[in-house]
Amino acid sequence: MRFVTVLLVAGLCLAGAYGCSHPKPPEGKWEGTYESDDTMVVARLQIDSNGSILVSAPNAQDLTTMSPDDKASVRQKLAQDLANGWDSVEPRKLDFDGTTFRKQGGVAPQMEWDAANSHMTLIVYFGTNPAIRIPLHAVKEFSDNPWS
Repeated sequence: MRFVTVLLVAGLCLAGAYGCSHPKPPEGKWEGTYESDDTMVVARLQIDSNGSILVSAPNAQDLTTMSPDDKASVRQKLAQDLANGWDSVEPRKLDFDGTTFRKQGGVAPQMEWDAANSHMTLIVYFGTNPAIRIPLHAVKEFSDNPWS
């Protein structure tokens, strides 16, 4: 009887350790924007109950010489591209350690989750430039214009 109890306790400990070592990504929808003098990004993220991830981040670069009116047109186009292209976004799986999402087997962070504050951050890379961190906010439904 003690042997069965020891096996049961050991099995529960292993199951608990496995559960802690494979945290489940948060479910939900997020969107956000990023704008600097040179770059604009509009982003949308959805994580379903199976941990499948949909992410899209249309962007525009080399904007330093654009007029404010031209930049407003770029914002509008990016929002339209995001909304119109969302249905064709392919789901992907990312490794998740409880805070950081990475491409499977990868090193560079792709997203960061702050569970204590329910904050999601998307990280984008353009060539050899430093990574851009885009704060995302949770939404019930995606907006046609995340800039507003």
